Amino acid sequence: CFRLLCSLLIPALFLSGILCVCLVVLLWGIRLWIQQRKKKQLTSPGKDGKRPLLVAFFHPYCNAGGGGERVLWCAVRTLQKKYRNVTCVVYTGDRDATGEEIVEGAFRRFNIKLTHPVKFVFLEKRYLVEASLYPHFTLLGQSLGSVFLGWEALVKCVPDIYIDSMGYAFTLPLFKYLGGCHVGCYVHYPTISTDMLSVVRNQDTRFNNAAFITSNPLFSKFKLVYYYFFAFMYGLVGSCSDVIMVNSSWTLNHILSLWRAGTCTSVVYPPCDVQTFLDIPLEEEKSTAEYSIVSVSQFRPEKDHPLQIRAFAKLLKEKRLGQQPSLKLILIGGCRNQQDEERVNNLKHLCEELGVSNNVTFRINIPFEELKRYLAEATIGLHTMWNEHFGIGVVECMAAGTVILAHNSGGPKLDIVVPYEGHTTGFLAENEDNYAEMMAYILSLSPEKRLEIRENARRSAHRFSDQHFEETFLLSVEPLFK
Repeated sequence: CFRLLCSLLIPALFLSGILCVCLVVLLWGIRLWIQQRKKKQLTSPGKDGKRPLLVAFFHPYCNAGGGGERVLWCAVRTLQKKYRNVTCVVYTGDRDATGEEIVEGAFRRFNIKLTHPVKFVFLEKRYLVEASLYPHFTLLGQSLGSVFLGWEALVKCVPDIYIDSMGYAFTLPLFKYLGGCHVGCYVHYPTISTDMLSVVRNQDTRFNNAAFITSNPLFSKFKLVYYYFFAFMYGLVGSCSDVIMVNSSWTLNHILSLWRAGTCTSVVYPPCDVQTFLDIPLEEEKSTAEYSIVSVSQFRPEKDHPLQIRAFAKLLKEKRLGQQPSLKLILIGGCRNQQDEERVNNLKHLCEELGVSNNVTFRINIPFEELKRYLAEATIGLHTMWNEHFGIGVVECMAAGTVILAHNSGGPKLDIVVPYEGHTTGFLAENEDNYAEMMAYILSLSPEKRLEIRENARRSAHRFSDQHFEETFLLSVEPLFK
């Protein structure tokens, strides 16, 4: 038996060695082919006669209108202002809009005006990263899909510097080892986190952990093994990045534990258009017949809009017991696709079931000026996402002068809704009862007390300005340009 094993082992090792050599030769051949394509790319020389440096951002949903897109366009604008001999490229799957329309949308939604043109590379296979394509093993499916989408991007345009600005870490080794690029990333939210592992381990039912899994110990154990395997692979691909930027202390802690690349990892708070909101006059409230509560976030499942509606319904039920000013909940957000639109319809049905339809307004994909007007008139800014990576909407609400009520977790808890110079800047809550109680408490405060909290919040919001982002972003990406 031992002789048989030995006689089989030697050929197996020999065959494995040959396959490894063939794989290395194949990958090297692909790298040389890609480098040849790079030389053939038609790029006009700059004023100094040199070929411009191509800096590519991988952002398949660059026209979505969320906080991640604001980071993208601020990053592009920052590089354009700093480096003269740089051409910015954006890989996008938004084929339903032209490049000019996308740039115009960035100005209209975020008040960001670019100083130079941007080259857009339109990708045809964005559907490969759609969650709806993978009803099971979604994380793995989307990550593998991003590799194919990344390959399409790499073949169409080979950059000098590649920055993943949307969280597709599995594209990083593709551009680094096959494209020969310097690679960096801006991590808004880790694809998997230790919190997600704990949810599965504790068999908690969440939007990303279905009830039929939590109720079955075998399924839960299998999913836990799958998550640990995925976390290992995620750490492997992420650690090959030359520069890692994260958007908050919460994200930093998870990325450090998963990627273990502390020497090239730094916190770069996302740019919030603080100054524009600070232009809104901050005055003591006058007597009003109606208070508005505003929520600003994309209509995605993790944002937990149903919690906002249920807590608001509970608040209304309690308020009706006394003679109080009327209340209005305004849900403002972006819809990326049909799934988001269906989600909005489901939220409207929930409002009907709870009998609050007349008190809830939906405002979808609205212009920046309209968003500013709603925030200027609001009393409370509402946020309900569990473990929000940062929370640009939270900062905007604080800068605009609303009294913020955010989820007691993630970025809002660690970085944003924290005491500033020893003074209160807002409030935190965790569940339906907490939110209803805290909203009632905020509304019960005197106008003078609310004004004091709003002023504290405004002062603290300066930490998240565009200028601060530009300084920290340029400092972080500097190694990519050496």
